[in-house]
Amino acid sequence: MKGTCQLAIQVDNEQLNLDDEDIENIDVTKLSRFVEINSLHLVTEYNSVTVIGLFNSMIQIHLLLMMNKASPEYEENIHRYQKAAKLFQGKILFVVVDSGMKENGKVISFFKLKESQLPALAIYRTLDDEWDTRPIVEVSVENVQSFCDEFLEGKLLRENHESEEKTPKVEL
Repeated sequence: MKGTCQLAIQVDNEQLNLDDEDIENIDVTKLSRFVEINSLHLVTEYNSVTVIGLFNSMIQIHLLLMMNKASPEYEENIHRYQKAAKLFQGKILFVVVDSGMKENGKVISFFKLKESQLPALAIYRTLDDEWDTRPIVEVSVENVQSFCDEFLEGKLLRENHESEEKTPKVEL
């Protein structure tokens, strides 16, 4: 008889199961990681309430979609962004930043983006402060996936970051 472990979490209304091979080799660390990763929303909205959880997440790569929530394309773009998030669940934390909120201007300027360059993707590794950005016309699963894959493969990090003055780490 095979053992199963079911974990019902109300985040994104999905029931999650540990795989059989994971159950056989389960330990506290693996179980904790499974719970933490799967208790996050596929896409988290950046705001004063969620910011602490985002910075304290065990997932060290964050992908931010910066766009105005009042935009007519917003709902459709978020739907595609969520589909892309499933591909990187547990590897990259997907965040949406409403550029229409004045208080989020600090985040946008941290990545040296201007309002005219939005919507844009920004990817950030918390461990070493490495990051890159990509203004986008359309949020598609393919665009998001290629941007993430390139970053994970070390292909993105623009050369001009080396010549830029190091931005001091600040609480966004």
